[in-house]
Amino acid sequence: MEYRTDEEHLPVDVDAQPLVQAAAALGPVLRKYHDEIEREQRMPTALVEQLREAGFYKMVIPRSLGGLQVDPLTYLRVIELLAEGAGSVGWNLGNGGVGQLVTLGLPDDGVDEIYGKRADTVIAGTAVPGGGKAVPAAGGYRVSGHWQFGSGCQEASWMLGSFQVIDDNGQPRRHPDGASLYWRGVFARSEAEIVPGSWDVSGLRGTGSFDWTVKDVFLPERRTMPQVGIPLENQWARWPGITYALPVQCWVGPHHSAVITGIARAGIDALIGLAGGKTPRGRTGALLCENPQVQDAVGRADATLNAGRAYRTAQITELWNTIAAGKETTLEQRARCRLAAVYSADNAREAMDLMYRYGGSTSFQRASRLAECWRDLHTVGQTVTLAPEWYPIGGRVYLGMDPGPRLR
Repeated sequence: MEYRTDEEHLPVDVDAQPLVQAAAALGPVLRKYHDEIEREQRMPTALVEQLREAGFYKMVIPRSLGGLQVDPLTYLRVIELLAEGAGSVGWNLGNGGVGQLVTLGLPDDGVDEIYGKRADTVIAGTAVPGGGKAVPAAGGYRVSGHWQFGSGCQEASWMLGSFQVIDDNGQPRRHPDGASLYWRGVFARSEAEIVPGSWDVSGLRGTGSFDWTVKDVFLPERRTMPQVGIPLENQWARWPGITYALPVQCWVGPHHSAVITGIARAGIDALIGLAGGKTPRGRTGALLCENPQVQDAVGRADATLNAGRAYRTAQITELWNTIAAGKETTLEQRARCRLAAVYSADNAREAMDLMYRYGGSTSFQRASRLAECWRDLHTVGQTVTLAPEWYPIGGRVYLGMDPGPRLR
């Protein structure tokens, strides 16, 4: 599937983009696979091939590597729609896209090894610091480690993990500022062992976010990069286009936010579908939709959800337009974008809780769509990228204080 955009402008109508329309059309297919995804805790091979054929695994890859190089609003809308169909699919595609963006910061020969044969290579793992230790070896490192949250590990070709390098005294090397020095590495999936039973959860079971390990694996230097000290957008500088000049806040945070807003949309639609056919106990002849409180809840939920989505879109658009005008983004702009991701997620949670409340006893029936959405949404909501501590971090920026290391 082709995707082109004027590098100076975001799409006027994101939903009109062919890639977005393809994601919307896939909704019924995702529902068909949902039970299998949850049961097997992975995406079926046939579904992975459909997602690959649609171009969803190469959305953020540069055109020079055979990718689609989409803008962040198109990327987020695709993730949102996939999450609306099945939360685990949206999560894995969102996480995988950020993993791909991270790996674009590898040396050229590392990027070529991963993406040279196909732009839609699937990346799993985590960019969060910690998990592994390494000792230097000729041309690279020998690494052992144990990492959590390997979302999509069963359909991936490569695993992303972070490690510390141990010096001759058995101590971790330190960053010049005294902090722990971490490196990111990309391991072949065949080198990793999945830890059975490590993803026993109530929501997003289908992500297959199992723990994974490597033991004394040689990691060539071409597949390593510094974890700290060089912002991702500087590591992307060799890739032309506004997409790779954007600050990381346009991607990290919003990617999980899009998953949660997509699930919330599905939750609202589930309550609407239920309300037109359910007669609550004790209200003979009166459908659930005739209850003024339910009508109020649906109206509030839709407005609440879309207010957060609009805020997120506005802040990403502002950052895009700043870069397009040849200007530097400000710390306040980046903080506001980060807060927009958290705020839209909180709004989605509020909307979903309203729908769950008014679904009555249907809401806690495990097989119901409302129960599925509620479980998946609240699992997404626990991720650190959407945690409430981002509010005071943003507040410190507005107050002229140091926001700390979590907001570059």
